[in-house]
Order: sequence, then C-alpha cells, then structure tokens
Amino acid sequence: MATPTTPIHEMRAFNRFYTNLIGALDYSRHLYVPYTLTESRVLYELARSPRTDAADLRSELSLDAGYLSRLLAKFERDGLVERAPSADDSRRQRITLTARGRDAAELLDERSREAVGSLLADVPPADRSRLAAAMRTVREILEDGRRQGRGKGRRRANVTLRGPGPGDLGWIVQRNAALYAAEFGWNAEYESLVARIVADFAQDHDPHLERVWIAEADGRPAGCVMCVRDEVPGTARLRLLLVEPDARGHGIGDQLVTACVEFARGAGYRELTLWTNDVLESARGIYKRHGFVLVAEKPHRSFGVDLVGQDWRLPLHERPA
Repeated sequence: MATPTTPIHEMRAFNRFYTNLIGALDYSRHLYVPYTLTESRVLYELARSPRTDAADLRSELSLDAGYLSRLLAKFERDGLVERAPSADDSRRQRITLTARGRDAAELLDERSREAVGSLLADVPPADRSRLAAAMRTVREILEDGRRQGRGKGRRRANVTLRGPGPGDLGWIVQRNAALYAAEFGWNAEYESLVARIVADFAQDHDPHLERVWIAEADGRPAGCVMCVRDEVPGTARLRLLLVEPDARGHGIGDQLVTACVEFARGAGYRELTLWTNDVLESARGIYKRHGFVLVAEKPHRSFGVDLVGQDWRLPLHERPA
C-alpha cells in the first residue's frame, strides 16, 4: 500500500478533494442541469467543434465505443444532436449539434463558469494567479508524461522573452544558486557572485547599453540572460545564462543568446565576451553555434569545487557565417 509521502498518495488525495469540490460525483445536481459530467463533456466538445466525427470524439475523451454510441443515441432522441455519414469517409459518423443542443451546451458553459466563479470568490485575489499557475503546471507535467508514454515526444513550449518585472531579479539570484548547487555542487560563493552582479545592474545600469531578459515558457519564468558593459571600452559581456531543467529542449537558451547578441550589436558594441566553466557543456554548445570563439582557459578553485574557467568572445562588426 502506498505511503502518505508518495506521489501516488498525493494524487489520489488531490483527486478525492477536487472531485468533491466541483461536485463531480453529483454533477447534474451541482450545476442544476439534467446531464452527468461525461454527458456535459461530450456536449462541450461538440460545441467547441460543431461538426465532429464520433471516432475523434471517442479518442479525445477516452470513452468506450459502446458507451459513447449509447450516449449519442440518447442525445439524438432528445433532439440535441444529428448523426450522419462523414463527407470525408462514409465509414465514419459525423456528429452535429442541433439548435437545441447548442442551447444546452451554452447553458452548461454558463453554469460551469458560475460555479468556478463562486469557487474563486473564496480565494484571495493575490493567490488567484498562483493557483492558476499551479494548475497549469499540473496539467503540463501530466500531458507531457502522456505524450512521452505514447511515443509522441514533448509538447513544444510557448516561449516569450520579456524584460524583468518586480521580483524577477531576485528570481535570477535564487534560481542560479539553487540550480548550480543541485547540478554541480557549487556552494554559497556562487550565490554571492550572482547577487553582486544582479545588484550592480539593479542599482546602476544604462537601459540603452545594458539589459536583462526573462524567458517565459507557458507563462512562467524558465530562463534568463544579461548583457552588461565590460570594463574594456566598446565591449559587452553576456552573463548569467540559465534555462530551467524542465524547460530545456525548447530552444530557450538559443533565443536568449540571440537576443543578447542582437542587442549588443544594435547598441554599437564592437564585441561580446563571456566567462564560463568547462562543466557547462550545454551552454558552451550554444555559444559555439552563435559564433563565439574560445580564447583562453585557466584552472581555478571556486564555489567549493575545482573548475576550468573559459573566456569566449564574439566580434560584432560582422554577423557569423
């Protein structure tokens, strides 16, 4: 039997809580409508795509073919749907909502929005965005797991780059410290270095010559990079490139470096430099793809471990081939 600390226990506990919260076990009474939860889902899918093949509907909702056939027969008797052979394939059955069916679907949608609205009314406004983000995270993790289990690979994330908002600079420090400690065993020396870099930027930077980007994947912070002035005149420095582990494989690192390079070139810098360490293989691969060249390396002991530091540079007077 699963112990209370396992993901299985937590998921089952959440399922019991949530099905009770939304009234899934007595859906018709909960929303004051004459339809079960499954019947309501079928009407919702038909309303979202007014003409749907029965086979597609069965696949989308993971329903037994016989059960779906009986449910659609009931809807047909009630005047909610019409069934006919598909125009594309006579072996497939096309399902179309009638005017009465559309009215029923609209009623369900209205009652469902009212029910969710009443739930959110009890949630403090400051917690609503956190709740929505947490629910989105649960859905994305489970969806990706199902795709990988079916051999379909990961869903491509919706990535956008933006400037830092309130709390984002603190997030850069926290995630750099936590991530490099977890992946490479770096100690608090690295967090101190990152904090100084970020504090210097926050205290005094020229927005025309220095910039920070936050990468958002599906609405949550997933990466970052900075472009700051170097001590050498005419030189910019790329700093603190980071991509969250669960967001890797979506090209976020490349997008961040591209933004940094294009900004530095547009700001009139002659070259862009960076310092990294040999253990950061993925990052070094990104730098190479963008035309950076390794110009020096030196062993050192920092952040509690032995490393090989590397200096890379990219001339900006011409675009790399």
